[in-house]
Amino acid sequence: MGACCSKVSFCCWHSGLKPSPHDFSDLENGGENGKNALPSFTEFSLDVLMNATNGFCADSIVSEHGEKAPNVVYKGLLENGQWVAVKRFNRSAWPDSRQFLDEAKIVGNLRSERLANLLGCCCEGEQRLLVAEFMPNETLAKHLFHWDSQPMKWAMRLRVALYLAQAMEYCCSKGRSLYHDLNAYRVLFDQDGNPRLSCFGLMKNSRDGKSYSTNLAFTPPEYMRTGRVTSESVVYSFGTMLLDLLSGKHIPPSHALDLIRVKNLSMLMDSCLEGDFSNDDGTELVRLATRCLQYEARERPNAKSLVNSLITIQKETEVPSHVLLGIRHGTATPLQPLLLTTTGEACLRRDLTALHEILLQTGYKDDEGIANELSFQMWTNQMQETLNSKQQGDAAFRAKDFTTAIECYTQFNDGGTMVSPTIYARRCLCYLMSDMAQEALGDAMQAQVISSEWPTAFYLQSVALFSLGMENDAQEALKEATKLEAKRNKN
Repeated sequence: MGACCSKVSFCCWHSGLKPSPHDFSDLENGGENGKNALPSFTEFSLDVLMNATNGFCADSIVSEHGEKAPNVVYKGLLENGQWVAVKRFNRSAWPDSRQFLDEAKIVGNLRSERLANLLGCCCEGEQRLLVAEFMPNETLAKHLFHWDSQPMKWAMRLRVALYLAQAMEYCCSKGRSLYHDLNAYRVLFDQDGNPRLSCFGLMKNSRDGKSYSTNLAFTPPEYMRTGRVTSESVVYSFGTMLLDLLSGKHIPPSHALDLIRVKNLSMLMDSCLEGDFSNDDGTELVRLATRCLQYEARERPNAKSLVNSLITIQKETEVPSHVLLGIRHGTATPLQPLLLTTTGEACLRRDLTALHEILLQTGYKDDEGIANELSFQMWTNQMQETLNSKQQGDAAFRAKDFTTAIECYTQFNDGGTMVSPTIYARRCLCYLMSDMAQEALGDAMQAQVISSEWPTAFYLQSVALFSLGMENDAQEALKEATKLEAKRNKN
């Protein structure tokens, strides 16, 4: 990547904004003067990460090749509600725990809007895990090679190239010029559709830099000779990614260079882009790719030079990245189906019939310890009347006579002799069935007051909130219910 160790200025590219000169610090710690500042590096316990990933469940895996990959990446949800990517290394990858921790701390000190930043790690026993920001909108490989509805636009491809070059320059300025196995799967899209470089490739592995997992047809010439990654090797890999952006395919550099030499650029360019760019723009990107792919490492440009060249050819600079990428703005990470139980999925669908069946099957087992405290009052007339109201309400609830059930359960609650979270949960569902969402929310919250860690109370709150159009609050309630149920199942 060239010798660029000193702090230099370059242009920061914000989606939806014209490029303007900024110092590196404007990209650090979330940008915008720290408005979205990230927490400092954290050493997580294994228990926390196990809870976050549902016990490293296979359904939580988001990395390519699933469980067959040597190092697996899981999607996880921390207790504070933050989604993360958790990379779990195989046992032989980092035998030296101190080396792993030192490397993770160095990479974890980097903070940039151009990176999927490293938030922390875990180093317990033989376990080696990294925790990074989760990027919800797939990889460059997915959008470029395996798109569904539309190919990636030319302006977005140019933006990807610039953001990636800026990420490389930032890392270089911080003394981390090496990046292991740079490819289209290492570029991820954040919630706003902006491309970011995965932090995982910045970790020096325990084999002293000898790391290249892609097809050897795409590896730098010097790596073939020495088996080591250098800063110039990273620029070569960047050149192969420029070819990916030009062609929409992962073609070997040797083949692409042959097409360039005979000036057969039409065979190189992605046919889906016809009419979407000028010949001058295409020629400039081809020229940059050719420079990056020079056989002699010393003839390749450094990252600063790449940034300066790419800024001049940007298009549609006023258009936000999510528009160019063809995704909804602020697309929230969907509530993870793998973390939702049958009850959670029913809540997400607002399937009241399914919830009715679940509450019937559950019965009153979650009231244990609450009703029993008052069992000595069974002999009183007041208690008998209360129990009669409960039995009549239960019969109406089973028969789906929700109006009668509401009346009977209300008599039970008004009696004040017994307290039952299940009664409130059942009346809550009756209210939902009767299109009385506000009353339903009140009952679900009252159930939570009685039993503060009862998942059902939060599940029903989420349904009521969904019905009231309070989407964000509903999702938070569903997250809390999921977390409490996972905790209960673990115990």
